[in-house]
Amino acid sequence: MSLPHHLVVFAKAPRLGRVKSRLARDIGPVAAWAFYRRTLASVLRRLAGRGRWRAWVAVTPDAGAARQALWPAGWTVIPQGEGDLGDRMDRAMRRLPPGPVVIVGTDIPGLSRRHVAAAFAALGRHDAVFGPASDGGYWLMGLRRRPRVARLFAGVRWSSEHALTDTLANLGPGQTAAHLEVLEDVDDGAALARWLKGTGRRG
Repeated sequence: MSLPHHLVVFAKAPRLGRVKSRLARDIGPVAAWAFYRRTLASVLRRLAGRGRWRAWVAVTPDAGAARQALWPAGWTVIPQGEGDLGDRMDRAMRRLPPGPVVIVGTDIPGLSRRHVAAAFAALGRHDAVFGPASDGGYWLMGLRRRPRVARLFAGVRWSSEHALTDTLANLGPGQTAAHLEVLEDVDDGAALARWLKGTGRRG
């Protein structure tokens, strides 16, 4: 009997002035908030489990997890807890029920079910999987979690071009990682402009 697959979307509660701070500096807080709300809703709609995986949304700040009306049906809402991004992802990796776990963010408009399915397939052959971002970070990471949960986040320089390299450096001897295609997360106005140009949208 195969273990269930767990997809976790890491999300911020969609509060004006508290999301997409770098993007807000370029396009204004209201426009950045609107972009975040649209992208969050789209990601949750596209990546719902539909029998292929258990769908979790991990929310920060923790109080946002208690507001169930913010989140669509079919998703189990959990708080991320305290600490930096590595602390919070490590907590999710250790607390979810048995089975491989894939974590994604909410600022990747190009993210699709195909990417999630490819990540779970890769975890059948590797200990870890990453979706590299064009800025040196990553838009997806997953762990097989067998025979143990790897600790990959110590010393990672988050929000820098070193984030993926630092994480990979924490793989233990003999542990392997697969890489998916490179995607761009929309963190600032330049990235938003590139994404809009690529999709033919006007914002």
